[in-house]
Amino acid sequence: MADHDANLNSIAVSEPVCISDFENYARAFLPKNAWDYYSSGANEGITLRENRQAFERLKLRPRILKDVSNIDMSTTILGEKIDFPICVAATAMQKLAHPDGEIATARAVVQAGTCMMLSSWSTSRIEEVAEASSSGLKWLQLYVYKDPSVTLDLIRRAESSGFKAIAVTVDTPLLGRRYGDARNKFSLPPHLTLANYKQSYATGVKSDKDSGLATFVNSLINSSLTWEFIPWLRSVTKLPIVLKGILTAEDARLAVQHGVDGILVSNHGARQLDGVPATIEALPEVVSAVDGKCEVYLDGGVRFGTDALKALALGARAVFVGRPILWGLSYQGEAGVSKLLQIFKDEFKLAMGLVGCDCVKDISRNLVAHQTQYAKL
Repeated sequence: MADHDANLNSIAVSEPVCISDFENYARAFLPKNAWDYYSSGANEGITLRENRQAFERLKLRPRILKDVSNIDMSTTILGEKIDFPICVAATAMQKLAHPDGEIATARAVVQAGTCMMLSSWSTSRIEEVAEASSSGLKWLQLYVYKDPSVTLDLIRRAESSGFKAIAVTVDTPLLGRRYGDARNKFSLPPHLTLANYKQSYATGVKSDKDSGLATFVNSLINSSLTWEFIPWLRSVTKLPIVLKGILTAEDARLAVQHGVDGILVSNHGARQLDGVPATIEALPEVVSAVDGKCEVYLDGGVRFGTDALKALALGARAVFVGRPILWGLSYQGEAGVSKLLQIFKDEFKLAMGLVGCDCVKDISRNLVAHQTQYAKL
């Protein structure tokens, strides 16, 4: 903590007023190894840019003379109430950003009244996070390993720690090519481990020739995973199952056929296959294919309260934010994440009021139009 605070004080920074202020701080503060790992997308970053630009191509259509004197932002996800529909996505190795890592994030999420998805590649143990946020809503993000006992151990620990859902990452049979990590030969610093694994897994993120994470994934993650995994997962847990990483109507329909409880429309923060669509552009076809048979969420590129509103208007139940949480952590740990989530909350409330909605269920498709609707011919 002392070293972190000293570094913070050495960087001139005013009180953040928007999400990009946290990003600018993190860029200046974090070591290159950590910044490149957190910030990079796959290959040339085409999809990384699209995740933002696609939101910018959507225009809001506000309705006027609506009573918005009493705005209710609350909703539910998988039957659990949250105070506003902006949740915290799974991001790995949070202690690269702050010594308190995932524990700080979990505490801030409780204060904000929303949901945290914990990465199974966290640098804090599942049990530690649960103890630090016993009253908070938590989901576990799950990778599936070649060794089924490793996967099952994570599920059992999440169950016993009070987690409310398992979010299975389904877009990572292989790790996307991330140039920054390859150039840096990304490794976890010696004082950090992947805390949820035994020693041979926990210290495995290292390499002398390439990205240590790519080496880790290619050696341990089950790349032969198919839809037959879902019935097995159903047989070993009663927790709701969310599939994270669906981008097409075809896979959305298959997910529904296999009885999943939720779909997270995600391109893995644009870190897997470069050239796939932005998540906000993939969202409508997934929502249409699901046809109300399971809940649909979105992550990728959410930086403003208006982004969350656009996603809800297109059918998302809630959105998840990833990189901004890391920026908040790097700024002031738990307090930084709390400040960042409060900004999101305030922006979303303002957006609701200015488009004429006093409750989440009133956010509808007719509030959003693509910019081409306004093109001058």
